[in-house]
Amino acid sequence: MKRLANLALVGMMLGAVVASFIYLGLNLSALLGSDSLGHMGAYAARFLQPDLSATHLAAIGRGALETLAMSALGTLLAAVLGLLLALPAAGRFGLLAQSVTRLLLNALRAIPELVWAALMVLAAGLGPNAGTLALALHTAGVLGRLFAEALENTPKAPAEAIRLQGGGQIEAFCYGTLPNLFPQLLAYSLYRWENNIRMASVLGFVGAGGLGQMLYVSLSLFQEAQASTVILAMLALVFAVDALSGWTRQRWVRA
Repeated sequence: MKRLANLALVGMMLGAVVASFIYLGLNLSALLGSDSLGHMGAYAARFLQPDLSATHLAAIGRGALETLAMSALGTLLAAVLGLLLALPAAGRFGLLAQSVTRLLLNALRAIPELVWAALMVLAAGLGPNAGTLALALHTAGVLGRLFAEALENTPKAPAEAIRLQGGGQIEAFCYGTLPNLFPQLLAYSLYRWENNIRMASVLGFVGAGGLGQMLYVSLSLFQEAQASTVILAMLALVFAVDALSGWTRQRWVRA
């Protein structure tokens, strides 16, 4: 009986695949034909000859710095805003403030970065400003929620001891809570920076500047050699930021 059920499940999956091909009108014979494969091979071959001219490399260097600045500044703004929102979200200012702030954090991170970038392009114009704001808004929602959960799980005894000694809420947080919480906050922020450097490379497709915008222009003009160099620069930038973030976590967070 179990074997029949498994065979029926496999048959349903195969039927769903066949129905999908029929519904979408996909023609595999045309896709895998000699002419199509030849065109795809020629298109891929043009990507294997990156443009390494001095002018193009200089433009890529400026685009890489722009992308790096967008991701770093967006993450920094998000960390500051996320920490400010995490305090009420962790229940430090009452139940009403906690509910409203958590709703705001959910709304910020529910909207993807590309949608935020499209909205910011309309509000702030084309360029890195829109990309920075888009990264900051979405990442603030993510970090705010993570910071709030970290605050809820942080021991309250050090802060309570400072308040019993006559200290205020700010002193108790800065000297009692934040020292124990800082390594975790830094680890979350560095991880999001790694994600944002990748996303900053994509936001250019909606006009938010950086390497993504250069890649979009190159692909739109069918400049495969220039696009290949931009992709290689993206990979190098991501690897460099990953290595720097990992070294920072190893040195500051785990120590």
